[in-house]
Amino acid sequence: MALPRQQTFDDLGAPLIDVPFCILDLETTGGSAASCEITEIGAVRYQGGALTGTFQTLVNPGAPIPPFITVLTGITQAMVVEAPRIDEALPTFLEFIGDAVIVGHNVRFDLSFLNAAAERLGYGRLPNRSVDTAGLARRLVRKDVRNLKLGTLAAHFRARTVPNHRALEDARATADVLWGLLEIAGTLGVTHLEDLLALPTARGSAHYGKIALTDGLPRKPGVYLFRDRNGEVFYVGKAKNLRTRVRSYFYGDTRRKIETMLRELDHIEHRVCATELEAEVAEVRLIIANRPRHNRRSRPGKAPHWIKLTDEAFPRLSVVRKPNGPGTLLFGPFRGAAAARPVVEALWDAVPVRRCTGRPGSREAACAPAQLGVAMCPCDGTLPEGDYAEVVERIVAGVSAEPDLLLGPLAQRIASLAATERFEEAAWVRDRHRALARSLERRRAWQTLQRAGTIHAAEDDGASAALIERGRLVAAWADGSHPPLLRISAPEPDPPPLPADLGDAEEAHLVWRWLTSGRVRLLEAGGVIAEPRRPVQALQSVAV
Repeated sequence: MALPRQQTFDDLGAPLIDVPFCILDLETTGGSAASCEITEIGAVRYQGGALTGTFQTLVNPGAPIPPFITVLTGITQAMVVEAPRIDEALPTFLEFIGDAVIVGHNVRFDLSFLNAAAERLGYGRLPNRSVDTAGLARRLVRKDVRNLKLGTLAAHFRARTVPNHRALEDARATADVLWGLLEIAGTLGVTHLEDLLALPTARGSAHYGKIALTDGLPRKPGVYLFRDRNGEVFYVGKAKNLRTRVRSYFYGDTRRKIETMLRELDHIEHRVCATELEAEVAEVRLIIANRPRHNRRSRPGKAPHWIKLTDEAFPRLSVVRKPNGPGTLLFGPFRGAAAARPVVEALWDAVPVRRCTGRPGSREAACAPAQLGVAMCPCDGTLPEGDYAEVVERIVAGVSAEPDLLLGPLAQRIASLAATERFEEAAWVRDRHRALARSLERRRAWQTLQRAGTIHAAEDDGASAALIERGRLVAAWADGSHPPLLRISAPEPDPPPLPADLGDAEEAHLVWRWLTSGRVRLLEAGGVIAEPRRPVQALQSVAV
């Protein structure tokens, strides 16, 4: 029997006054959960500062209690003879805990015994979140007390109960210590559960004082912009919960990039978005508009590139910086020539398309790719145009409607290389296969969105809805609401075959991913929404 999954607190964004806390303490026969047993359980449950329950029981450990434990706790063998065994006491105690956040002083010790017993009896580990008052005290009052023992902290906070190594009294004292620590934490802006859980590591940041800049951030989806003292945006990010995400930068993240960002941070701007999709799209648009220096992975390249079939008697693949001009556009845009290279190499591996750039008949002997049999090249003047036209037709058909014409040969080559234990070469071809498949899928998604014109769609649970115009998000609404009148327009008669820039491409990808997530239903569309009949097949698992 497994424990039920703990209920969430809206991504841990619950105000502390609404969070149930179970403050507990255990007495045991020793210090190791692997070889020792529980002798007493004591716990108090609070919500909103009010006591909602008390639990106390002795537990028969089924083994002798060591004399030093009796001296420490006062629990004798005679006291536990009539007490229930742990298999009788634990189910009732787990029900008492429920979905509460577990609190203890050095709580890992108590949880190790509870988890060991729960796993032994078939319940599985406790899923509850936990708070350690010793860890909180180390961050909040370490300089004000001589040590972090429960007795010392209880005296410091003038606890109503003096801890005495008995479970219930120690739990009550821990509760008083918790209230004192929460009062101090509140002055640092800790008002919600996720702030409290992160607090033990938060003060490790050298720039923790700047966490005050997050006080005005809401617990809603949106985007945030980090600005330096000159007002320049140096980082843009998105979040399901703005306050939680931005505050996480101050919670002991030791990455050099984060340290640099916090050092440069002067103020934070934010924009609330109705849905997560709107936040993702807003992030892309803001990154393109501001080109922040710390958004290196998601920032668009300075020179996007496209892949074309050249406009000549024997077309070849060409990587170009502009999509207009003669030739047949195949894929793009890419962040740069290096990003386009794997797709070109995949096409080279899939079909014997021309690789040389010389004029037909300009050489006495065929070029190296032609001599190796991996390309059909006209450089020696012996290649008939009709034979080569079949290669071009295969590329165009594979890109537009029959992807297996291009992906199939790559998959066969991967399997062949793996069978002969040429694993490094197989891995190279696998990476090219994935790059080509990804480009085919993005091209299809773009063209499907262009043909659809305006799309009005909503999530099945009514959490969000969106109006999409040819791959761009026009508007988004939360909770299934939308304006009373929506203008649904038909697509343009001749839409562009590929995006004109990286921003359009990335936004269309985000929109398509949302539409095909499996949780979205189509409400209205201005045109036909249909992909080619032949799907882009995923690469079957091959050990390489």
